Amino acid sequence: MRVRVVSSKNEIPNLNPNERIVHLAFRASNVDFLNLMKICPRLRAIQVPPSYRKTMSKAIQLFLEMQGIDLLEGDVWGHRKDIDEYFMVDDETIGEIESMISEGVTIEEATDLIMKKTRLAPDLIKYIAKSKITV
Repeated sequence: MRVRVVSSKNEIPNLNPNERIVHLAFRASNVDFLNLMKICPRLRAIQVPPSYRKTMSKAIQLFLEMQGIDLLEGDVWGHRKDIDEYFMVDDETIGEIESMISEGVTIEEATDLIMKKTRLAPDLIKYIAKSKITV
């Protein structure tokens, strides 16, 4: 799974329209979120750092929810944007989450177990787990 890391609002117009998950590494305004949704119509989730999430307007949070876009809280630990513009979630990790869910492990338990093994954000793990349930 690829998470596109966006470091500034200047990168938004150049994004691939097929992006599904984006991590915003800057404090985005409501206009930035709207531009992101316009440029990437297939967007399913946006991840923002915890400190940024606290300052987001309720209006944009509600708008994202109405558009069916999940707002995830978390960081992409150890990612270097100068090497790759995507943060990758290993297929092994996704398979492990999928098998836990299929075995009847709750999403909360799976999140705790995966967090101990990886440095993935809890919201991202829950998002992956929910997407595997619905697929």
